[in-house]
Amino acid sequence: MATKAIKSGAGVETAEAAGTAEATTRRISRRGLLGGAVAVAAAAATGTATGGTAFAASGDTVTGVTATTLADGRPGPTPIWREFAAAPLTHPQIPFIGRAGYRGGSDLPRPRTGHGFTADVLRYGAEPDGSADAAPAINRAIAAAGRRGGGTVLIPEGTYRIDDIIRIGHSNVVVRGAGSGRTTLYATRNLTEIIGAYGSRYGGDKSSWSWAGGLIWLCPEARWTSLTDAIKAKAWPFEGWTGNRRDAWQTLATIAPARLGDRTITVDDARELKRGALVLLRLADDSAHTLLEHMAGGGPGPEAYYWDDKTKLTSYVPYEWPVRITAVHGRRVTLERPLPLDVRPAWDPRLVTPVTPLTGSGVEGLTLEAVETPQSPHLLDKGYNGVAFQCAYDCWADDVTVRHVDNGFGLIGASACTLRRTKVAGRGSHHPYYCREGSHDNLIEDFTIEQRTVPAPAGTQLHGINVEGLSSHNVWSRGVMEMGTFDSHRGMPFANVRTDITVNNNGRHGGDASAGPLFGARFTHWNIRVTNGRAGLMRIDGLAPYSATVGVSEVREFDQTDVPDFTGDLHTRLEAYGTPEAVHPRNLHDAQRALLR
Repeated sequence: MATKAIKSGAGVETAEAAGTAEATTRRISRRGLLGGAVAVAAAAATGTATGGTAFAASGDTVTGVTATTLADGRPGPTPIWREFAAAPLTHPQIPFIGRAGYRGGSDLPRPRTGHGFTADVLRYGAEPDGSADAAPAINRAIAAAGRRGGGTVLIPEGTYRIDDIIRIGHSNVVVRGAGSGRTTLYATRNLTEIIGAYGSRYGGDKSSWSWAGGLIWLCPEARWTSLTDAIKAKAWPFEGWTGNRRDAWQTLATIAPARLGDRTITVDDARELKRGALVLLRLADDSAHTLLEHMAGGGPGPEAYYWDDKTKLTSYVPYEWPVRITAVHGRRVTLERPLPLDVRPAWDPRLVTPVTPLTGSGVEGLTLEAVETPQSPHLLDKGYNGVAFQCAYDCWADDVTVRHVDNGFGLIGASACTLRRTKVAGRGSHHPYYCREGSHDNLIEDFTIEQRTVPAPAGTQLHGINVEGLSSHNVWSRGVMEMGTFDSHRGMPFANVRTDITVNNNGRHGGDASAGPLFGARFTHWNIRVTNGRAGLMRIDGLAPYSATVGVSEVREFDQTDVPDFTGDLHTRLEAYGTPEAVHPRNLHDAQRALLR
């Protein structure tokens, strides 16, 4: 195949980048690509595929393009998919998210019997009839599993009253109910009552329980203690991987220049790096904000944007990306996932230590139901929150329902986690799902947001599936949203994917001006079925730079109408608009996973 020039996510066009991308593509799965992109190209060449329009060169704006039709009348792959499959790690509009979730997209661990430590909460004093506070017994069982290096905490069928937080603070601990329809934890108190008021580090009278914390809280023990001690002392903390003041890290190695999509990097000294270790890629910005410009796709629009007064956004930098090392050979280090961004000397690129992480832990097969109270006014939530993952990596939730909560499932400085078969139900939530504080590479699949059971009180707000705070490469897949919206909440999230979702789009997005742009580059909406025809961050080709809107229902504007943050050509793609049924592959995440087989 002849090398041709392509445009990278940073808007830089080089033949060398194209050659590197093709070599990297061959490495990720020669068989997968032969079965995907090459087969499609062969079909087109032999005339077995008809119709459609050839895809444009990377970076060109394309609108109204329909999917290819196969000879037997079935829809074929959309043009942009064929283009992506030829260079999946460096496509300018679609991010590579094929390794999102637990252990690079692996299946979740299956329940095992007869192996490892098992603690039944009934033996620790829990009552399954809701007659007494079961939280102490459940937490004692979790602590016992933690002391043994991991294990399974069983919560048999029944209803268990909890007056405190269920804390999973040790790695390799799984809390498992008998199923979301059989085991219920009934929460009687909120986080304000249990821990105390939690103000915003950005000032004002907001409650940070509006976007943090859970009544089931997966967070490393030491990190949870430091966070809650700071909250009690009213020293409002940063919440991510490098501590309350973002200074709890040490340099392990500095990194030579590398490109988005590379999995192997060169470091100055690999003596502190070991196979299997979890490290942070740390990228600082420079005075010209070229890192933020790069996250936005580069070029005239981001260069003309005024970054200096976006104080909330700039507080999210340095960008911190957790990743596991899979091999070390001399000064060459191979990572579990390809680089999410370029690595340039101007950004002082380093591999550094995170706080001690929580890994290999999960919660399964239960419902967390809070005592039903009216939803609080916007940003004044008391903290009847569901399940929170914080400084967690390779963790999960499976078959978990939350009901009558202020905020449902939270990812706060969490990465590589999978939320599978989860549901938000009951009286209505502020954030049914939220993803913030630099959360990356998470997978939320087979999720449901049910229609609220009571009308929304005046002054409350409904978002939906939230992402913000430079969070990247997260995936929402196979969802049913009976209410809510796609809440890109400013803070310039980038390279995220929403795919194969049915949504009654009746929510509103949030985010204040100091948090900067709604979107960075390589944001993709793929096969989105909007049941009420309302716009509002569904079709994003007029908003998000270097983005793809593929197979979104026809939508119309309403009173929350957004304008692009960046001037000039956004280099966006729009295909199969108004005809999601014509999009193939149907699910972008599943199709990317298939490339790896």
